Amino acid sequence: MIIESIIVVGFAISIDLLFGDPKNKFHPTAWIGIIIAKFTLLAKHENPLVEKLGGIFIIVATSCVVIFSLLLFDLGISLISIDYLSLIVFIIASGLLLKSTLAIRGMEQHALAVLRSISQDNLDMARSNLSMIVKRDTKNLDRNHILSGVLESLSENIVDGITSPIFYYAFFGLYGAFIYRVVNTADSMIGYKNKIFRNLGWFTAFCDTILNYIPSRLTGLVLVLSALIMRKNWKESYSIMSRDGSNTESPNAGYPMAALAGALEITFEKIDHYKLGNGNTMLNENHVFSAIKMMKLSCILFFGIVVIPIIFILSSIGWWFYA
Repeated sequence: MIIESIIVVGFAISIDLLFGDPKNKFHPTAWIGIIIAKFTLLAKHENPLVEKLGGIFIIVATSCVVIFSLLLFDLGISLISIDYLSLIVFIIASGLLLKSTLAIRGMEQHALAVLRSISQDNLDMARSNLSMIVKRDTKNLDRNHILSGVLESLSENIVDGITSPIFYYAFFGLYGAFIYRVVNTADSMIGYKNKIFRNLGWFTAFCDTILNYIPSRLTGLVLVLSALIMRKNWKESYSIMSRDGSNTESPNAGYPMAALAGALEITFEKIDHYKLGNGNTMLNENHVFSAIKMMKLSCILFFGIVVIPIIFILSSIGWWFYA
């Protein structure tokens, strides 16, 4: 099970890097989003306490649907009586499913779409493209803040779209990766502190914070290592991460963002919220290209120096998933 699990993660990363995401009608994360949306309608209530309980219901109910689906998947694999065929099907199918929890190529494509709009001097389109990957209001952002938003989103989504899913796969297999995806998808949909979602989204925001706590800090350190390998300013990367990593409202997002800002010797600024780094405030397309390369390298490094050792350690102590 050790080698199979490692191959599954490697296969999933490779497929995502090469091909990206399928259309939504074939994408399990899109299906999860549809389920969350339906449960959200059921959970809405005029009573704040009932609505907070509804927030718990959304995560638990969606997770149960996902777990049941994965149990059916395991059952289907177990029905294949030929051992080597069962193993091949397991690796390919598990790799494809795990790939659906990742978004390496997807983030690259979103970032490049913003850059294309900027290169055409179409800031309205750039703002529109940026709004697809950030939560902030993009309507009045200038060119520099658009680029800053792209870079911040890339660094933050290294955790959400790459390292956290494979981190939890190392512990719990597809169940861990998909439960994380349920929480993270719900957080992107209802994890807001506004009037509409304040009560419904509290539980998913809490779960997302807990689940990303360790992966976000490990990712920050891996970004420092990526900076060293790519001959960026790795010392500044570590220094800014240590100093500014906790400056964002999110207790987790600041670490990879600050590490990237230090590595590229730039400053990230979200107006009226935070400022990360000591470097240049004037950003350009080359910063985005460098960030994309760092994202891909960090993904591979995280797999090699975090996920694989976790799998071997858990196997050696008889962890249930590798028993």
